[in-house]
Amino acid sequence: MPSYGIYTLANDVVYDQLVALLNSIEANVSRDIPVCVIPFNESIELVSREIATRPNVTLFDNWAAIQRWENFADTVWAAHPDAQNKKPGTAPWGKGHHRRLAAFDGPFDRFVFYDGDSLAMKPLDGVFAKLDEFDFVFDDWEHGKAEPVAALNIRLIEQTGLYRAADIRPKLHCSSFFGSKKGIFAAAELEGLQKLLVEGGEVAWVRRWWDDAFLFCYLTLRSDRPLFNFTLSPNGNDRTGNCADSDPFVRIDNVLYNEDGLKPIHRLHYMNYPAIDFARLARGENVNIRYQDIFLHYRFMKQPDEKPQQLKSPSFLVKTSRKVQKLVKKVQKNILS
Repeated sequence: MPSYGIYTLANDVVYDQLVALLNSIEANVSRDIPVCVIPFNESIELVSREIATRPNVTLFDNWAAIQRWENFADTVWAAHPDAQNKKPGTAPWGKGHHRRLAAFDGPFDRFVFYDGDSLAMKPLDGVFAKLDEFDFVFDDWEHGKAEPVAALNIRLIEQTGLYRAADIRPKLHCSSFFGSKKGIFAAAELEGLQKLLVEGGEVAWVRRWWDDAFLFCYLTLRSDRPLFNFTLSPNGNDRTGNCADSDPFVRIDNVLYNEDGLKPIHRLHYMNYPAIDFARLARGENVNIRYQDIFLHYRFMKQPDEKPQQLKSPSFLVKTSRKVQKLVKKVQKNILS
């Protein structure tokens, strides 16, 4: 029997979010399904302590696999057209995010990956069932974005004669939630894709420099494997929202459902909210995150006595200090870029 499991990506910066995700998996997916945490970087002291308290959770320790994907990303992005416009030593956006792709070299034969800024909302039976027929399973609306902001440069790809827009569109996806299988993108295949990207110039197909989701779109398109996206399913019950900052949901017993039709959703994704806001929320600060009560429920599911009973807004002085700090960081970033 193939092994099944869940991966996520975390470090101590997103500790509160990791705890909430693990608790939501236990409550809404399974108490027993194994979970493996891929380290975003080496700052994992709090993460390691949390893992030690959970018998079904482990730390991804295949450092050779992590290095393989980091080497691949470094090589590919060095060849990207935008790399020529950056000053030497500039820290690229999202460098650690590529480590999620090490899931293809992990212990589970079949797996589902959740971004750390997510909460699981329903079992994964449907995703694992789709993996009987498909090699990649997604549940997002990346394919619907306008051409200028799509993950891949559709017009440029069409000019090669290899794909039509109608072929490319359904294969655009995010990297925040996906199901797949161990062994895909093994050494020989990844080496071939790297040659196409670097020597063949196909890295120009990828719209944004150092974006792991956009590069992942290239890999799934070029690998020519069967792909399924629930948002393109012929079954209307499969098509739901998932984003906390935009989609409307209905709460029933601390589980969220799509407002239209009360359809179950796979996960709530807190995209576009900074990790610091969740740390502040866990300390009792009102940070005005949508569905923040849901986050607090799962963050303190096992420690209800520690859950903030009342949220307080930061003082004017604190707000002003944060704005100044944010402005300084922005200026420093512009100087370096």
